[in-house]
Amino acid sequence: MEVALGYLLVFAARVLDMSMATIRLLLVVRGKRLQAAVIGFFEVIIYVLALNMVVKNLDNIFNLLAYALGFATGNYVGSYVEEKMALGHATVQVIPKDKDEHMDTELRKLGYGVTVVTGTGREGPRRILLITVRRKKLPELMRVIDELDRDSFVTVMDTQFIHGGFWGKKAK
Repeated sequence: MEVALGYLLVFAARVLDMSMATIRLLLVVRGKRLQAAVIGFFEVIIYVLALNMVVKNLDNIFNLLAYALGFATGNYVGSYVEEKMALGHATVQVIPKDKDEHMDTELRKLGYGVTVVTGTGREGPRRILLITVRRKKLPELMRVIDELDRDSFVTVMDTQFIHGGFWGKKAK
């Protein structure tokens, strides 16, 4: 029983520290250095404790398997948690299928900031809508876009920094 508890502890420690590592890395990419540093502090303590348990018993294959499985599971759990937290912003680029459609007007009525630029596609001039949203609101925006024009071409990009524009006006 005690041996199984040891394996479970190694596994759980790796799941926790790798989940923290995944979230920390995404915070660093988004410029949230202080939060990343705090998470990193606790992450490394948990990592060293788990590693110590495995290194003390390198001849125990089950300890190593628990460590590796915890590592893999931690990556998955960390990315899932971060997805649910939906930190930051995204920029959505929409190219409506219908050239004459006024999706931008409908999106603005719903409170979205929309910039329209003209591009040239295979079939000539096309309207390109650029919309920046909080990542938490992305599923809602995608649903609205789908309702307005199911055949539009949509790309979503991570937005690292925002200054002024629609967001500057909303903050005032």
